[in-house]
Amino acid sequence: MTKFAVIQFPGSNCDQDCVGAINSIEGARADYVWHKETTLSGFDAIVLPGGFSYGDYLRCGAIAQFSPIMQAVMKDAAAGKLVIGICNGFQILCESGLLPGALVRNRTLRFVCEMATLRVEGGPSPFTLGCGDGTLLRLPVAHGEGCYFADEATLRELTANRQVLVRYADPHGDIIPAANPNGSVENIAGICNLERNVFGLMPHPDRACDERLGSADGRKIFQSMMQAIADRQARAA
Repeated sequence: MTKFAVIQFPGSNCDQDCVGAINSIEGARADYVWHKETTLSGFDAIVLPGGFSYGDYLRCGAIAQFSPIMQAVMKDAAAGKLVIGICNGFQILCESGLLPGALVRNRTLRFVCEMATLRVEGGPSPFTLGCGDGTLLRLPVAHGEGCYFADEATLRELTANRQVLVRYADPHGDIIPAANPNGSVENIAGICNLERNVFGLMPHPDRACDERLGSADGRKIFQSMMQAIADRQARAA
């Protein structure tokens, strides 16, 4: 059984989506962890869910980075545990320095809520096993500050190290401005750290785990994490 910790911050509103989605996958179990906890021992992976942690005061994710649980998240991330940040969770990862860059206001200055197509790239990662470069995923987006930005030096590093794992694309897989829902630089939808065990993305895999919702492609990301964890445990045995 792969155990996922879903962190609850004041203002999280996708924590239930994450727990429900993960618990619908055979062999997975997700449990809530309140932000005032100080340890994540006993869990194989960590999920920072979407929502409006601390009401998005100052900046999205700016206050959540100081929650007690984040010390445990950073410690476990440094030890190689898989961490995924979804929407507000991605913002928290950037604010805490676990991922480079920042999420800023959508270029339209409007909240967007729609289905998006993502093109997988960046080569093998624990979050995209079974999804070769060029694989298309359909996941929903719902955010007002989801425009990814980084300076030129950071973008060069992300490209050189193949840390961009998903970009917004059209249904044919072409990376074009019209497919970009928020104005993110270079159509970036999600990135990983240099060690490839921390992944942040604005689209919601947790809201795409049931065909009745329009897509079950989100399951591929969670199942990939489960496979990566199982492979790691087998090597350590």
